[in-house]
Amino acid sequence: MNAEQEKMYWELRQTKYELEQSLLKQKKKDWFVSVLEAELKDVQTAISKIEHGNYGHCEISGELISDDLLKMIPTLKSLKDSENIETFYKKPILAPFS
Repeated sequence: MNAEQEKMYWELRQTKYELEQSLLKQKKKDWFVSVLEAELKDVQTAISKIEHGNYGHCEISGELISDDLLKMIPTLKSLKDSENIETFYKKPILAPFS
């Protein structure tokens, strides 16, 4: 595990703890609980990948995912998933008086 992965490992473990605590506080099963559970599963998968030495590899092609992408989204599973990142980070700019 390199220094960058070690840093990511501890950040993911902290995120895992925070997600688990949030789930414990939920009184009823609603849409938000499903989101938390899905995120927790992704975090657990990323932690496992780091522990097994295959973190940062595309699950489809086996290619390395760039560190920049992993810094933005540490739970990224494939390069294909990264193609949709713009959807989440960029909003269309509409002229106010078109």
